[in-house]
Amino acid sequence: MLTGLAIRNVVLIEQLILTFESGLTVLTGETGAGKSILLDALGLALGARSESGLVRSGASLAVVTAEFSLPEDHPALALLAEQGLQTGQNLILRRQVGSDGRSRAFVNDQPISIGLLRQLGDLLVEIEGQFEAHGLLDVATHRGHLDRFAALENHVARTRGAFAAWRKAKQEHAEAAALTDKARSEEEYLRHAVAELDLAAPKPGEEAELAAERARLSNREQALEALNGAISDLSGDRGTERSLASALRRLQRIQDKLGSEGESAVAALDRASIELTEGVASLQRLIASIDADPQRLEKLEERIYLLRDLARKHRTTPDGLSELHEELKKQLASLENQGGDIAKLREAEQKAREAYVAAAESLCKGRSRAIKFLEAAVRDELPPLKLERARFTVQLEKLDEPRWGEEGWDQISFVVSTNPGAPPAPIEQVASGGELARFMLALTVVLAGGQAAETLIFDEVDTGISGATATAVGERLKRLSEHFQMLVITHSPQVAALADQHWSVAKETFRNNAITTVTALDKRQRREEIARLLAGTTITDEARAAADKLLADAK
Repeated sequence: MLTGLAIRNVVLIEQLILTFESGLTVLTGETGAGKSILLDALGLALGARSESGLVRSGASLAVVTAEFSLPEDHPALALLAEQGLQTGQNLILRRQVGSDGRSRAFVNDQPISIGLLRQLGDLLVEIEGQFEAHGLLDVATHRGHLDRFAALENHVARTRGAFAAWRKAKQEHAEAAALTDKARSEEEYLRHAVAELDLAAPKPGEEAELAAERARLSNREQALEALNGAISDLSGDRGTERSLASALRRLQRIQDKLGSEGESAVAALDRASIELTEGVASLQRLIASIDADPQRLEKLEERIYLLRDLARKHRTTPDGLSELHEELKKQLASLENQGGDIAKLREAEQKAREAYVAAAESLCKGRSRAIKFLEAAVRDELPPLKLERARFTVQLEKLDEPRWGEEGWDQISFVVSTNPGAPPAPIEQVASGGELARFMLALTVVLAGGQAAETLIFDEVDTGISGATATAVGERLKRLSEHFQMLVITHSPQVAALADQHWSVAKETFRNNAITTVTALDKRQRREEIARLLAGTTITDEARAAADKLLADAK
């Protein structure tokens, strides 16, 4: 609920600090005293449109701060959490408006957008009796109010889940169909590319191996000369191989006379002879491979150029050709299977749609049944509020399929006709200020408990009424104060007498400057204010006695 309101430099208000309680709070005062300015100031803190004209003359900045105490599960806290803003259960909204019209908003001293401030305001406070689409006047809220009145939350949840499943199935079908269409449009390219890569048969790391071999073959003559020279040095008439064999034979003849040291030496030379023989054989094989295919270098060049050309063509690297080849083969193979997959996805989408239709149809029937009860309940509230000639109607319209949503396919709107034979229309279009506020009061009484906002404000709900009608208005406001924090601007003594907290709004002049003041009235002051509301400018003893009776009856 709203616990505090601080206002500085807003029109006639120089500085005010107000503390609110639960229950019914009324504000009374002479016309023009500034009661509407209080609402304008609170509206700023709730995200209403700002104007430089709201800044008090001579001031550079108007500031309004509204403080709320909220339960842990309040949707305003969930909204802030979604925005990454962490707050406690005490919520402080602050709005600054400069004399140049520029505006800034804060929540618990964290800067936020005016749009977010407005969203928070709609969840915290509902102002009735204003000629703007707000609260129950906003047709976008009517479906939710009807659902809460009829206790259809579970039906709505099932419909929301069915809609999400249908939307997911539809998206999966659409994405698969789009991929298939794209693949089919590229089928000729895929077949050509796969055939080309099939023929080339690239292997990972092949280019590096070919390049190394090409580098070796590019120096063929020099390599052969070096290899033949090495073999000559190792195996010729004076080569190492022959010398090593001769030395080994000499030592083997006297090996038994050389002891252990000699045996180790003979063994080492024997190993060296074997390694040398194998090395010579390797060199001979290498010479043979270089000489085996005189056109090998040309073939290597052609293969390297082919791999690099394919890599450029497919925008990859030669080493990436093998992986690309496999991927393209998979895409081509999937074309033959996608027809069956698309059929399955189409069937899944159709089943999901049918499930949504069933849930939405059930929800629609529940709403249709609830409408007559809501209309009857509001109809019973209208005569005591001097609206006996008015007719309240709930219109239900089935939307076209493109407009179906997670809460079904029903468009719900509350409409009224204030005179017999007049066509029904939105409430704010056919009701005067006082009628509008009383219509909102009737609706709020019937729909009590369905609003997210815990604070309700009624602006001059008693305009143009008196006597029994004013008493009926007061009784309903008092009844609502059991569920909501109620703030009521009133000229009715019957309403004022029922208040738990009573403030008087007045306009005073200091140093030729008009200033709006707000005073919390004690028991004696309340009696005088209610007597003033009864008698006018001159308060009589009879008016005081009538005020005493109203206060006594209110207990």
